Amino acid sequence: MTNYFRRSGSRSRLAFWVPSIYMTMGFPNIFVASAAAIMYRNLGMTTEQVVIYTSQLYLPWVLKPIWAPLLESFGTKRRWVLAMQFILMTAFGLAAISLSGTYAVPLTLCFFWIIGFASATQDIAIDGIFMSATNSAEQARYAGVQNLCWNIGAVIASGIVVSLSGVLKKNYSLSWPECWMMVLLICSLFIGISAIWHATTLPHTRATARSDYSFFDAFKSSGRAWHTFVAKPKIWTMLFVVFMYRLAEGFLEKISPLFLLDSRKLGGLGLDNQTLGTINGTFGTVAFIAGTILASFVVSKMTLRRSFFILALSLNVPHLTYYWLSMDLPSSLAAISGAVLLEKFGYGIGSVGHMLYMVQQVSPGRFQMSHYAFATSVMALCKCVTGWVSGPVFTAFHQNYQTFFIFVLVMSIPPVLVAYFAPFSLGEARPASLHESVPAAANPGPQ
Repeated sequence: MTNYFRRSGSRSRLAFWVPSIYMTMGFPNIFVASAAAIMYRNLGMTTEQVVIYTSQLYLPWVLKPIWAPLLESFGTKRRWVLAMQFILMTAFGLAAISLSGTYAVPLTLCFFWIIGFASATQDIAIDGIFMSATNSAEQARYAGVQNLCWNIGAVIASGIVVSLSGVLKKNYSLSWPECWMMVLLICSLFIGISAIWHATTLPHTRATARSDYSFFDAFKSSGRAWHTFVAKPKIWTMLFVVFMYRLAEGFLEKISPLFLLDSRKLGGLGLDNQTLGTINGTFGTVAFIAGTILASFVVSKMTLRRSFFILALSLNVPHLTYYWLSMDLPSSLAAISGAVLLEKFGYGIGSVGHMLYMVQQVSPGRFQMSHYAFATSVMALCKCVTGWVSGPVFTAFHQNYQTFFIFVLVMSIPPVLVAYFAPFSLGEARPASLHESVPAAANPGPQ
C-alpha cells in the first residue's frame, strides 16, 4: 500500500494526504479554543473561570515562533508531524481518563496545555512539509482544499463534538463528566486513525538542516529572522494594526457561546449543547466560509488598501446581533440562528482582510514564513489577552450580558479606526498570493 502511494503521480499523491493533514491540523486548535470552554461550563465552572483558563490555552500559538527554528535541527518534518499526532492522541486519551477522578479540572487543563503545544508544533511541521513537498503550482491548486479541510476540522471540533456531548447527555442520561469522557476518547481515536493514515501517505522529505546543524545555528537563523523583521519600515505600527484588528472579536469569542448556553434566568438564551454545536459550529462555519469567499471577491476588485476599512466594518458591525439577542432574548430558534450566522458571516469577511494584511504588508522578505508566524503570534496574543480580560470585565458588569455586549460594541470602534489609518508601506500583490506564499491552513478559521 505504501509503495502505491509513493508511485502515484504528484497530483494524486497530494490528494491522499493534504485534505486529511489539514483537517487534523484544524481539529485540536478549535477544540482547545472552543469545545474546551463549553466542556468546563458543563462541569460547573463559572463564566470568569472558563474564560481565564481557556484563554491561557492560546499561549502555545503565541509562543511557537520561539521554537519553530529548532525543528530544523532534528529529523524531518514528517517525523515531527507523526510524533505530535501520537502526543495528541495520548493527551486526549489521558484527559478522558482524568475526568473520572477527583482532580478532573486541573488534570484536564494540564493535558489541554500539552495538546496546545503539540498542536502548535504540528502546525509548523505541516506547513513546512507542504511547502517542501510541493511546487508553486501545486500550492496554488490545493490552497482551497487546505482552507476547506481546515474548516472541516473546525466543524468537527466546535460543532459535531459539542453536539455529540449533548446527544449523550439527552439520550443516554449520562453525567457531564461521563459524556465528555466518551467524547474525548472518540477524539483520541480520531487522531490515532489520522496518525496511522499519515504514517502511510505522508511524503518522505529530506531533512532541511545539514547533518552538523546545531541549536546554535538554529538560534542564529532565528536571530536573523527577528532582526530583518524589526527593521522593516513601520513594522511596529503594522503590528499594532494586527493586534487591534480583532480586539472586539476577542472579547466576544469566549463569552458569546456561554451566553447562548446560559439559562434565561441568568440572561442567556438557554440552548443545549446539541443545538449550540449545530448553530455555532456547523452552520456558523458555513457562514464563515461564505464570508471569506465574498471578501476575496471584493479584494480582487478593489485591492486590499481600498477595501481594508470596509472589511473591518464588516467584521465589527455584526457585533450588534449579540446586543440585540441579549436585549430581546428571542425564543425563536430561527431568529437566534440568523443572528449568530450573520455575525459569523461578518467575521469571515473581516478575517480575509486581516490575513491579507499580514501576508502582503507584514510578511514579505527573505524570511517570509517566519515573519508570517511572528505576525500570527501577535494575532494570537490579542485573542489570549482579550479572552483572559473578558472574564473579569463580565464580572465587573455584574454578569449582565446586555451590558457586556454594549462594552463589545464600544471596543468595536478602535479596530475600525485602526483599519482606516493602517499603513501600507509595500505594494500589493494579487490576492492569490495568500495561497501561494503562505499555506492557507495558517488561517485560524472561526473560533
